[in-house]
Amino acid sequence: MDITKIISGELEIKNWQTEAVIRLIDEGSTIPFIARYRKEATGALDDTVLRKFAERLTYLRALEDRKKTVISTIESQGKMTPALAEAVEKAQTNAELEDLYRPYRPKRRTRAMIAREKGLEPLARFLMDDRAETDAKAEAEKYIDAEKGIDDAAQALQMAQDIIAEEISDSPEERAWIRRTAEEKGEIVTARRKRRASKDASKDAAEGSGEGAGKNGTSKTPDGRTDGGSAAGGKNASGKKAAPVNQKLEAREAVYANYEDFREPVRSIPGHRILALNRGEKEEFLTVSIDVPEEEVLRHMERRLHCDRRASGVPYRKEAAKDAWKRLILPQVTTEVRGELTAKAEEGAIGVFGANLRQLLLQPPLSGKTVLGWDPAFRTGCKLAVSDPEGKILATTVIYPTAPQNKVKEAEEVLEKLIRRYHVDVISVGNGTASRESEKIIADFLRRTKLPVKYAIVSEAGASVYSASETAAKEFPNFDVGQRSSASIARRLQDPLAELVKIDPKAIGVGQYQHDMNEKRMDEALRGVVEDAVNSVGVNLNTASAVLLSFISGISATVAENIVKYREEHGAFTTRKELLKVPKLGPKAYEQCAGFLRIRGGKEPLDMTGVHPESYEAARTLLAHFGCSEEDLKSGVTRSIAQKIRKEDLKKLSAQTGLGEYTLKDVIDELSKPGRDPREDAPAPVLRQDVMDLESLKEGMILTGTVRNIVDFGAFVDIGVHQDGLVHISQLADRFVKNPLDVVSVGDVVKVRVLSVDVERKKISLSMKNVEEGKKRR
Repeated sequence: MDITKIISGELEIKNWQTEAVIRLIDEGSTIPFIARYRKEATGALDDTVLRKFAERLTYLRALEDRKKTVISTIESQGKMTPALAEAVEKAQTNAELEDLYRPYRPKRRTRAMIAREKGLEPLARFLMDDRAETDAKAEAEKYIDAEKGIDDAAQALQMAQDIIAEEISDSPEERAWIRRTAEEKGEIVTARRKRRASKDASKDAAEGSGEGAGKNGTSKTPDGRTDGGSAAGGKNASGKKAAPVNQKLEAREAVYANYEDFREPVRSIPGHRILALNRGEKEEFLTVSIDVPEEEVLRHMERRLHCDRRASGVPYRKEAAKDAWKRLILPQVTTEVRGELTAKAEEGAIGVFGANLRQLLLQPPLSGKTVLGWDPAFRTGCKLAVSDPEGKILATTVIYPTAPQNKVKEAEEVLEKLIRRYHVDVISVGNGTASRESEKIIADFLRRTKLPVKYAIVSEAGASVYSASETAAKEFPNFDVGQRSSASIARRLQDPLAELVKIDPKAIGVGQYQHDMNEKRMDEALRGVVEDAVNSVGVNLNTASAVLLSFISGISATVAENIVKYREEHGAFTTRKELLKVPKLGPKAYEQCAGFLRIRGGKEPLDMTGVHPESYEAARTLLAHFGCSEEDLKSGVTRSIAQKIRKEDLKKLSAQTGLGEYTLKDVIDELSKPGRDPREDAPAPVLRQDVMDLESLKEGMILTGTVRNIVDFGAFVDIGVHQDGLVHISQLADRFVKNPLDVVSVGDVVKVRVLSVDVERKKISLSMKNVEEGKKRR
């Protein structure tokens, strides 16, 4: 198997690019480093392609290792043939390889093994022989042997059929054909499962609270929407006791009502539906199976067994084919097909999750603002934390303006003192329990006091996870979980990337079915997304947390901790080179990480840019060429380079500096925008001073909102009424949209038109079509 050729073909890249990337990976280079600083070697492959590359390389190398094991096992049995060896070498998927290995794989004693042990292999061969003239029953009588437990001819024939059935089942060609038939002509079939015993009802309801159940007990439906109820046994948003267990169970059953008698072709069923059915089956509300055209399969098998002949063994071959199909092949093939469907669905869901997560992480920071984080709640009070522009927590407290205390006046007095004392610019309000009530209190307060303060609603998904984590305990050892949570809510508005990397991506709430997927695969994929996001922005070496540093290329969690300890003991880093003094950070790690770490106000002005130290001399040559100095980087004088370069010959500059053209362009870009944060180009967060509720929405209204989540069938948009509205995929644009990610990203600020509002069910239908025209008509 030529791995280079396979990857080149799949990713549509040149062989030399593939060879270069493999060499760099094997040398210990990370994906962010290769994508950013080895563009000449790879032909400027981006991090998305390189992630796919690394995954395929790992898969194919594991497949090669598995092939060695398979070959060794078959050879040890003395059953290897040239044809089989060639087939094993050519296999390009695990499924192909395992089909070839199946007849030789050590297995538990089967009916066929027992039949062979009793000496019935010759009878099986007789039944398969078209030239046999003896009557099958008469032939079978020769094998009757009471000592072996073969009492009559019928039993002998049955055991011979067991041998034939297993041979059919072990045939790679048969399994491949049947698997293709199941994929091309099979149907997913579901039915409602009988309700379980009442003793399990409490467990059912608790489990039924679903994925992403957080502080406010919200959960996700099979289509990815957020259910408004609280977890079983808790209290809902009004402070009243939650619905009884039976009502919870009935609500979960209602979610799967559409799948009580459902059929859909395997070849066309969308991934999100597969994941919904899997969950319904897991929660024991549904039974799910694959209906494969049995008659077609049996006809095919009978043709392969020459059942159109007149040999005496033909009837037994037919019975063996039926047995092989129902007992051995159907259960395994349907499991395999469902496994493949689930794997594809998970990959699709992880892809959407990753794209959403990347956009969420890359939302623009609210720089230079003092933010008051407001973690809303009822009985336990609303936790507040004031964070200065650098993210330092200046003060924390608790107020009780919501039910049951309703101490609004006292709360407003505390709020006003905090705002005036610390010059608060923005209030960041979590969107969980009591958020709606808190927003009204804040809006009324701002209207009355006329203070120059605005507020923003931020997702508090994962805040409770973070506040109870070891990371939070190290960061705020003297804070309780409420103080940590409100601090997180404040700082995730100031710098979403720096704050959200501290939280398990699965808890951030921008995906579907994340708790139903392969956890290892999910973690690997999402960590890659976080790494790429962090490295694309770069981090301030002197202020970044250990968690944030651990996502930088070449820096492990241990080295990140060592960087922070070194910083605490020796003060701020003044140059990137000083990193080499950090324990366990050697030359290779320095090469990988240096370009992604920024130092502002240090000894070396180039350290504030994304220029890698290996290109410093070339950067100085460029600066001199354009009449600039390194000190000019700090004052922004070098911005003029971008205009001048258009008139220059890049090839001459490349020869003059020794840089390849890709790297040359990157260095020029960095010199033209020293210290620039790439997130500045994204839309700023929506800041509000007024408040709106669900009941005030009217059909046709044009509103501005923020995209909170994207799923296969559309996008959920926060329009400021504490219930995200759905823009169905058909309403995202005037043209046909195949993938919502082609139109919107998480964090986008968009204009939408209200199509309909279901107050009772808390559902809002929105459209992004002809929004400007709709506004004019109104």
